[in-house]
Amino acid sequence: MSEAAGDLAGFLPYQLSVASNAVSSLIAERYRKRFGLKIPEWRVMAVLGDAGQMTQRALTAATVMDKVAVNRAVKVLEERGLIARVPNPEDGRSHLLALTGEGRAIHAEVMPLARATERELLADLAPGDEEALRRLLASLRARAMRLARYTDEGPE
Repeated sequence: MSEAAGDLAGFLPYQLSVASNAVSSLIAERYRKRFGLKIPEWRVMAVLGDAGQMTQRALTAATVMDKVAVNRAVKVLEERGLIARVPNPEDGRSHLLALTGEGRAIHAEVMPLARATERELLADLAPGDEEALRRLLASLRARAMRLARYTDEGPE
C-alpha cells in the first residue's frame, strides 16, 4: 500500500472512522428491526444505561457525538417514552436524562446482543490482541482529547 499523501485508505483517522461505522452498523442491524433504534439513539440509551442519569451536555461529552445528533436522538427517545427528563437536584435550572422502565427493559435486551456481536468480532484475534487493541484505542482517544483541549484552549 502506498504512503502517498492522497492515500486515504492508509490514513488512520479514516481507518478508525470506517471501522467504527462498520461495527456500529453491524450491531445496529441486529437490533434496528426489533427495537426500531438508530445508531445515535442506541448510543444515548447505552450510555444512560451504563452511567445512569446525566445532563444532555454530559451525555454529549460521554457519547462524543455532535450535540445536534444527541438532541435529535434524545427527542426521539423521549417521544417513544424510552427516556425521560427528571429534575436535577444539583442545578434547578437543568434536567437529567434517564432511561424509563421501558428504556431499561430494551437496554437489558439489546446489551446481550451487542456483547455477543462484540465476542464475534474479537473471536479471530490472537491471544493478547484484544487487550492491546483496547489499550491502544484508549490511548488514542485520550491523546485526541488532550489535543482537542490544547487546540481549544491553547498551551496548558
